[in-house]
Amino acid sequence: MIILHCLTESEWNRHKNNEYYGENYIVKGGFIHCSDIHNFHRVAPNFRHITEPMVLLCIDSAKVTPSVIWEDLYNEGEEYPHIYGALNLDAVTNVLPFLRDENGDLLLNFELQQILYKWIKNQKEMTKCTE
Repeated sequence: MIILHCLTESEWNRHKNNEYYGENYIVKGGFIHCSDIHNFHRVAPNFRHITEPMVLLCIDSAKVTPSVIWEDLYNEGEEYPHIYGALNLDAVTNVLPFLRDENGDLLLNFELQQILYKWIKNQKEMTKCTE
């Protein structure tokens, strides 16, 4: 499954050639915040105040070396993936621009639409298997 992590483009440029990313998140909070494509619209408004260009890391959760734990830490009724350790960058399958409109709201680019489409298709197939 592809999970997403949002960060500034300048931060990504500083770390993209490293083997691992996110040590600062581990020190601050114990994990790296991520989202699945289905819930990213709930997370995206948290980045409205950031004016510099941002990117989305598309991460193959099956390739992440540290534990990925789905949790609802804030009792919102939705679980989000948290990476409990530095992210091995070979798990990053794509880096997409985090497109926003003039109000700072998320715009789905073609690549994000494709990831969302695959997620929806997978959910439908899983539903068929359980019926």
